[in-house]
Amino acid sequence: MDQNSVKTFGDLKKSGYRHRSVKEEMAGNLAEKLRRKEKVFPLIHGYEDTVLPQLIHAILAGQNMAILGEKGQAKSRIMRSLMELLDPALPVIDGTEIPESPFKPITSRGREIMKMGDSAPLRWLLPDERYGERLAPGSRIADIIGDLDPARIIEGKSLSSEDALHFGLLPRMNLGIFAINELPDLDYLVQVALFNVLEEADIQIRGLPVRIPLDVFVCFTANPADYSRSGKIITQLKDRIGAEIRTHYPKTREIGQKITQQEVNLPPLDPKIVFPDFMEKIIEEMTIQARSHQLVNQKSGVSARLSIANYETCVASARRRALFLGENPGTVRPTDLGNLFASSSGKIELDPYRDESVTEYQVIMKIIDSAIKEVFLEYYPENKYKTSLEAIAQQIFAAKRIEISDGMPVAAYRDLMKTVPALFDLLRDKKLDGMDNLTAAGIEFILEGMAVTQKLSRRKLGEIVSFKSVDVY
Repeated sequence: MDQNSVKTFGDLKKSGYRHRSVKEEMAGNLAEKLRRKEKVFPLIHGYEDTVLPQLIHAILAGQNMAILGEKGQAKSRIMRSLMELLDPALPVIDGTEIPESPFKPITSRGREIMKMGDSAPLRWLLPDERYGERLAPGSRIADIIGDLDPARIIEGKSLSSEDALHFGLLPRMNLGIFAINELPDLDYLVQVALFNVLEEADIQIRGLPVRIPLDVFVCFTANPADYSRSGKIITQLKDRIGAEIRTHYPKTREIGQKITQQEVNLPPLDPKIVFPDFMEKIIEEMTIQARSHQLVNQKSGVSARLSIANYETCVASARRRALFLGENPGTVRPTDLGNLFASSSGKIELDPYRDESVTEYQVIMKIIDSAIKEVFLEYYPENKYKTSLEAIAQQIFAAKRIEISDGMPVAAYRDLMKTVPALFDLLRDKKLDGMDNLTAAGIEFILEGMAVTQKLSRRKLGEIVSFKSVDVY
């Protein structure tokens, strides 16, 4: 429909436009996507067989919903993706404080304008103007529902009229989607105020004799433990929520990597940085290891933001090195993992009942080693590469020790290959021998992998990491 040619109610009727409720609109647009076999919510990964079917059922049923999951499980992403099911543009009455359909005006101001008949003016709303989101902690009834406006009362507006009201975010999302994050932290009085919205689809403000019927899709998010805890949510409100949808962490590392690559947001600076596949796997494996580590508080959960922040920090570390050494492109290397404490701290909550002598730094370093070990054994399983790994250990034994560091230039790794030529076979087998920067990262990966599988001893002194054969001891 040409929005520029539809400026009045008369124009809208001539165009053949049919008014739909927001839930009917979302269900209809979703049904059309399914009919055309389009991918629904393309930015949501790993939920195709679990969460998305539940979500689709709730929308097709016209149900308000609560999305329950741990932190970093894309709950907010799912809510915001609901905008994709709204029409590209929606006609509403021009001149009202809240969006109103010209076919169903709901305020006295809207009804007054529509007395103009076919000449009543219209404006068009885009999907992002029809989505409102509020964080529950600290939210008041005035913020969400509305309150009397002192300024309007001073102007002489009647206390018993709509003209004296200031509408909150919820009524301003009429004909759209209203979302509340962390529902269990919503004040009890606000929860009570939401009863009518979910059951009767209307609001009442300050007991005034006005009743405004709303057309809104309501969505909540919550942590499952808080949602089910007695006393956090009023039972009657829970009973009025149509569907409870449970999210989860990615079931495979590959899905986690896909999410991380989608969400990473880095400044487009030179030099360009190569991120080897094994390093991406280590970054994602860190998050997987943290989610099952005995010293990490599993009730708190480990967000996908851990992988995202660590990925960005590795690129920043590689970029700093490349700038300092004049290398282009730069490459992310295992020594960059030593800089991940800053981006991991705070995203991993330690078990409160652990031995207090174990520090957060030690736990994070252990998680990094576990991730390296997991990926290294996938690349170089001992039953296949035992002879090559033994040859490397023997050559390092003959050399007494070898050293690498975060600031070591690529040329130094070529010299290191002369000392330990057995590295070449492992690099070539995984196609890590074709580019100097990639070869440097591959050498570090092999040395670190042999250290965490106890084939080499490793000592860290600042940025310098030295390796010796375990036979030295």
